[in-house]
Amino acid sequence: MSRFFDYAPDQGLLLPPNVRDVLGEGHLCFHVHRVVEAFDVQRLEQAYSSEGRLAYPPRMMLKVWLYAYCLGVHSTRRLERRIQEDLAFRYLAGGLRPDHKTLSEFLRRHARAINDLFTQTIEIARRSGVVRLGHVAIDSTRVRANASRHRMVDEEQAVREQRARDRRQVRRFQQRALAPDPDEGAGTELAVAQPKVLEQELAEAHQGLKKLPKVGRRQVSQTDPESRFLRTREGWVLGYTADIAVSDDHFIVAARVTQNATDNASLLPMVDEVERQCRQRPAKLTADAGFFSGTALRECSRRGIDLYVPDNNLRHEMTSGKPAGGIGRRAIRDPEHLRMREKLRSAAGRKMYQRRQAVVEPVFGVLKEQRGMRRFDRRGLEAVNTEWILAAIAHNIGRLHQR
Repeated sequence: MSRFFDYAPDQGLLLPPNVRDVLGEGHLCFHVHRVVEAFDVQRLEQAYSSEGRLAYPPRMMLKVWLYAYCLGVHSTRRLERRIQEDLAFRYLAGGLRPDHKTLSEFLRRHARAINDLFTQTIEIARRSGVVRLGHVAIDSTRVRANASRHRMVDEEQAVREQRARDRRQVRRFQQRALAPDPDEGAGTELAVAQPKVLEQELAEAHQGLKKLPKVGRRQVSQTDPESRFLRTREGWVLGYTADIAVSDDHFIVAARVTQNATDNASLLPMVDEVERQCRQRPAKLTADAGFFSGTALRECSRRGIDLYVPDNNLRHEMTSGKPAGGIGRRAIRDPEHLRMREKLRSAAGRKMYQRRQAVVEPVFGVLKEQRGMRRFDRRGLEAVNTEWILAAIAHNIGRLHQR
């Protein structure tokens, strides 16, 4: 007769007391725990008041969110369920169970602080001896928005609706500021900080009204008015442009999300972002023809950065073998442009440019295929930028875990 292990699913204790005995010391969740423990989260903690009900620790919320992005879990409801059922999530949450609204509010409330954590991740990686800036490759991709392309309205109508919402918000703030204190007869006084808070909120609301742009007759989505129609190889998509800069050892050293339909004006801002995040300029920089601009060529030359980026005609020459002439019917007169063509026509320059694809494309493959970053879950430019930064931090943490 066969012998079987004891099987009793209704027993009181199914798991050993120590989670490490089940998951193993090298499990990714323990690595995420160690990295987040090394973060300076003072800015996040200062956003909470010492009064009122207890709040979930920011470190705990960061751990579950970053581990979720390592696994490609972006939905707050899915994350809520995983925290209840998944052993690794339960360990990172320390037995706490934040609901989906709390998880979503954490990202909305700490968008700027999460950007600072990306910088800290790069610093931790550099202290570990990685993130080499000898060569940095820059590229972009179009990520679909959480918006319906079938619910479009004129942008003028969307702006009018936004103005109406802002005016209603201003009136609510004014009513709160002018409303009498219901406890005034009992001798209580309005807290000293409350009028200042109301004045600040009112000023921000008025400022929002002033910032609304002048628009023409174009269509925007009702579900996410900040998304844009962008051209991709598969056709037009409603979404955002996500940029990354990747070091030669496949660490993301800069990331951002824009509404740009083209990349021509994105090279210099990404170079600035690399310098801000790493406090160092890259020695060599590669990008595809979409990032080409004369201004970028001259500025990178002035900064001493060895740039490799072809114009569209030269890219056609490099792929087809047919010589590239001038731009249209005009001869090229810019000396930096001529030098760039000469450099990329050399064997060394062509080899350096080809290195770009081997550096940045695998990172996009991880983000889009493994981590599910083909579509944003949140709406609005600031919210999707937070998503992209979280994905970049999770990618870098995963790279550190592999070393």
